[in-house]
Amino acid sequence: MSFKRTRCPHCKAKLEAGQRIHPECIDGYADAQAAKAERAQAKAALMAAKVEKAETKRRLRELAPLRDFIRDAQHAFNAWVRARDEGLPCISCGTLNPPSLSTGGAWDAGHFLSRGAHPEKRFMEDNCHRQCKGCNGGSAKNPAKAKTVSQRYETELLNRIGAARLEAVKAPTPVRKWTRDELTAIRDTYRAKTKELERGKP
Repeated sequence: MSFKRTRCPHCKAKLEAGQRIHPECIDGYADAQAAKAERAQAKAALMAAKVEKAETKRRLRELAPLRDFIRDAQHAFNAWVRARDEGLPCISCGTLNPPSLSTGGAWDAGHFLSRGAHPEKRFMEDNCHRQCKGCNGGSAKNPAKAKTVSQRYETELLNRIGAARLEAVKAPTPVRKWTRDELTAIRDTYRAKTKELERGKP
């Protein structure tokens, strides 16, 4: 039976009969194997650290107050509303160029039915539209102005979405108690929708 030559595991050159490795390759091969084992251990340690980090993040998420999840979901939703309505005037006063304030810019995502009185409608898309900060925030300090802002909002909202959808906004909605998972899904959904709008810009 003829001998079938094989390759040296280190230098990949052909071996002679009876050889498993070239003698001159033994030290180099041992070093290479040790380095390989060290890399494997480092990779395993890295994976273990990632798993531990994910578990820590999960535990912290479970301990975080629900208001943090509501805040993050609302922030993502509001950003989408402003992106959706970009180019449209303020739904209450009709301005296209409101003054930019020192914090938060010039625009808000203003709710027709407020989050305070109607928290179940906070993520209702037809209930929220781009609104200048002067109308959205300033009216809270002035009841007379608030009434006018609300009336103008309703008039323009009727023009934008029609009577049927406006009535749906006004209709009673069951009180919602969102879970952390639901709020996380809302946050992620509106972040994705905002990115999609931004990608579609000319």
